[in-house]
Parts: sequence; C-alpha cells; structure tokens
Amino acid sequence: MKSNSKAYKFALLAIFLWSTVATAFKISLEFLTPEMLVLLASIASTIVLFIILLYEKRLNLVKIHIKNNLKLTLAMGILNPFLYYLVLFKAYDLLPAQEAQAINYTWALMLAYLAVPFLKQKLTLSDIVAGIICYFGVLVISTRGEPFSLNFSNLYGVGLALFSTILWAMYWIFNTKSKAYPEVGLFANFLIALPFILCYLYFTDGFFIPELKGIIAASYVGVFEMGITFMLWLKAMQYTTSTSKIANLIFISPFLSLIFIYFILGEKIYLSTLFGLGLIILGLVIQQKGTRVAQE
Repeated sequence: MKSNSKAYKFALLAIFLWSTVATAFKISLEFLTPEMLVLLASIASTIVLFIILLYEKRLNLVKIHIKNNLKLTLAMGILNPFLYYLVLFKAYDLLPAQEAQAINYTWALMLAYLAVPFLKQKLTLSDIVAGIICYFGVLVISTRGEPFSLNFSNLYGVGLALFSTILWAMYWIFNTKSKAYPEVGLFANFLIALPFILCYLYFTDGFFIPELKGIIAASYVGVFEMGITFMLWLKAMQYTTSTSKIANLIFISPFLSLIFIYFILGEKIYLSTLFGLGLIILGLVIQQKGTRVAQE
C-alpha cells in the first residue's frame, strides 16, 4: 500500500544516517587500517542482514540465489563490499572527509557513462553537460579553489575517490541483472566477499586486535552504511507514489554531512568545498532532469 508520509519518514531517516557515515569513516580510520575497517564493517553488515532475512523468513532463498547465479554473485561480492569499500576507505584515509564524500557523489554520473558500453544506453546532451559541471566541481574541491593550477591536495587520494565511483557504478550495472530480493542479493554478496577480504588482509597488513573504539566505529559503518540504511531507502521507494521526489531528497545528504564533519571531526569547511559540491549537485540535477525528459 502506497503512503507518501511513510516514504518520507523512511527516506529522511536513511538520508540522516548516510550523512553521518563520512564522519564515521574518519573516526574508524583513527583506530583501524582501511583493510581492517572493510573486514569488521562487512562482518557487522552480514550479521544485520542475516537477522533481517531471518525475520523475513527468506534465508532459504540465499542458497538458491547463489546456486543459480554463482558467477554474478561472485562478481558483485568482489565489487561490493570488497573492492569498493577498500578503495573508498583508502581514499578517506588520505583525504579530508569533506573532499572524499563530495567526490563520491559523482558515482551517479559515472553510472550514466558506463551504462553506454555495458547496457547499450545512449549518452544524452544532459549527461555531457552534467559531466563537465560535476567534474569541474571535483577539480575545484581537490585543488581547494584553484582548479587551473592543477595543484591537487592529494592526487592519489583523489584518484582513489574517483576510482571508487567506477566500482560503485559497475556494481549497480551488475545489479540490474539480479532478480533476487535486494536483501537476499546483498547478503549473498557479503557472504561471498568475506573470504576474499580475509585473504587480502592476511597477505597485506595482517590481523591485529583493534581497540574497542575501533570495533564500535566499524560496527556503526557496517550497520548504517552497508546494511540497515540500504533497506530503509528501499522501503521509501516501495511506499512512495513519486520516485523522483524521494530521489531528490538525497541532495540534502552531502550538505548535512558537512555539518557533522565540521562539528564532530572539527574539519574547517573550505569555501571551495561548498562551491565545488554545489557544482556537483547542479550537474546531477541537470542529468536527472535530462533522463526524466528522455524517458517521457
């Protein structure tokens, strides 16, 4: 049954929680390496999704899904949570939270570009205009207001943040081929990814016993970035009578996130971040409107 009031409640709660994760990433990385954060957060998310599936009585569907879609599930699990979060956390480890989270929002634009070769979709004029505006915004942010100097605050970190948008866009392209319930598919991805994460950690940084603060912070990331929030957003989409109105609410998140970054992390928010983020949001709005017109 459709209910816009319920849709807005679920959507706003999801946006609030998503707005806290950039801050949670940075706090977690004070105690953990990016590799350990991926492992602990993935374990927390797997437990939460297991409980959700147990409550929904859909656990039996996981085995069927993996058996019927082994290659797809393997590819999706390697992309998310393994590669995507490993690259994203490394970017956050190198960049201020305000820069990493702003760049990460360009993944929707990357999805439109990668959909051309992989999903045989056409690139529109709005996609091209949006790309110029968005990536100029990234340039403004990553050079701290001096885009034409090409003097990046941390070129490797910016590269990782941009690469994470490619990985996340690829994940959603693969996700279009999945016919499973979202929570079933997501749980299967995490289940398959855990051995890869463990092996990677074993051959790189190795295991160590983290501080309790690190475990709590990683658990927060796993529960609210990777697990519950995703389900809240899906609920909002199920209840709404206007998907576009709910989708537009996501643009609140990066600005709300800056408030948490400023007051909790104590990061000075640069004017270049606000200006660059405004350009990114403007580009995404142009792309979204162009897509809507094309569909009509």
